[in-house]
Amino acid sequence: MKIFSVIAIIVTPSYAFFTSPNKVRAELKTKILTLADETNRGLTASPEQKEEMQTLFAELEKLNPTKGPLKSPKVNGDWSLDYTTSDSILGKGGFPRVGPIVQNINTENLTAENSEVVSYFGIKVPRSINAELSPENNQFTNVKFKRFNLGPIGFDAPDSFRGSLDITYLDDEVRLTRGDKGNIFVLTRM
Repeated sequence: MKIFSVIAIIVTPSYAFFTSPNKVRAELKTKILTLADETNRGLTASPEQKEEMQTLFAELEKLNPTKGPLKSPKVNGDWSLDYTTSDSILGKGGFPRVGPIVQNINTENLTAENSEVVSYFGIKVPRSINAELSPENNQFTNVKFKRFNLGPIGFDAPDSFRGSLDITYLDDEVRLTRGDKGNIFVLTRM
């Protein structure tokens, strides 16, 4: 019996015992961000690529180094959206987004802002939406959209414009979030 145990240890690759969580995180983040880039934020993702992203996303979530991301100062600031499964955010069937899609989070003031530039018939127009955050715990927050801005024009959002965000992974560079409609979001620190 002891002989088989020794043989199993000799045959088992050393990295299976000694791969650090940081190394695994780095490898997963590289795969996720490469796939995000290859699929134009998810806009051109094939069903196979979407499935691969879901798998990588779930694997990285399991290695979240930040407990209570909404209480961490790391969550605050500007984040660039690198990948999403949300057709409306990607602009599928509508006007194309040009440049980054940015989300700013401020947990001290419990606010968020999403901003982007959209091309309307070749004219680039900035667009943003301001929101109020209502955390339910240290990871999950309800979102109440407050005001839309389209170029110089602004208007209040209807009261029914609500959602939620579950921040499932956060480090100094990457944030993973699940939305209330089942969409996933990969964001990188700007």
